[in-house]
Amino acid sequence: MRRLFPVTYMTATDHPADGRSDADHADRSGADDPGADHSGHAGHPGADHSGHAGHPGADREWSLDELADAYAYPAQAAEGHWLRANMVSSLDGAGQHDGRSQPLSSDTDMRIFGTLRGLADVVVVGAETVRSEGYRPARAREAFAARRAAAGQALAPVIAVVTASLDLDFSLPLFTEPLVPTLVLTGAEAPAERVAAARGAGAEVVVAGDRRGVEPERLVAVLAERGLRRQLTEGGPRLLGQFVAAGVLDEMCLSLAPAMTAGTAQRIASGPSVAVPKRFAVASVLEQDGFLFTRYRRI
Repeated sequence: MRRLFPVTYMTATDHPADGRSDADHADRSGADDPGADHSGHAGHPGADHSGHAGHPGADREWSLDELADAYAYPAQAAEGHWLRANMVSSLDGAGQHDGRSQPLSSDTDMRIFGTLRGLADVVVVGAETVRSEGYRPARAREAFAARRAAAGQALAPVIAVVTASLDLDFSLPLFTEPLVPTLVLTGAEAPAERVAAARGAGAEVVVAGDRRGVEPERLVAVLAERGLRRQLTEGGPRLLGQFVAAGVLDEMCLSLAPAMTAGTAQRIASGPSVAVPKRFAVASVLEQDGFLFTRYRRI
């Protein structure tokens, strides 16, 4: 991997990375799996925190420590809240193929995905994505244990499912076997019987809206009030569209796959158009095997 922007000595290096972590290779769905556990692209735009003295040469695989440094949440995340999104797209704008994001992913994308989760307090995801991607509970990962302990974080991020109808299978491990209780975020007018079913399964139901669904501004505030300030959303497109329209998305981590899909797949964000496009500024760009791993921050 090499850093294309900002330009540093890591734009090209050839020495082996010390401490190549236990590779986690998970489906880019939320399914928790060792090696690519969808955990995070975060970082400081101008800084190189690799800790390695590089020199020109071939690409190399970065360690999880290097990725975690590159994607670290900004300081304001510990004081207020910071919502970042992590999505993948084809060159022609598809956010998925055959209904899933995994066909557009790569091993490096999965490692970054896992890193993002390893840094987050909470992973916010829409109910449709939970259903289609087969989400499982987040797990504790030794590679991030020291960082999480130093930041006062739980062993694993909370999974927070956003749903108006609560049309979910509450017998799934996401609700019955989480390391930390799964949250169900909904509105005050959500179906009472489904709310009872969620609570009966061990999920904690959190109201973040006065009507049937959630209100994005309240959602991020309610999570922050619970100490979940480092926020990561993995979509899907409708949920991401709501965050964009409400102006609460602080950072966009987008993996651009060197692939064309054609077809009618959804974009990474959908829903009503905003009156004025929301502007973001590039914070960093990494490259590996033709994939571009970009990070943008709201202006």
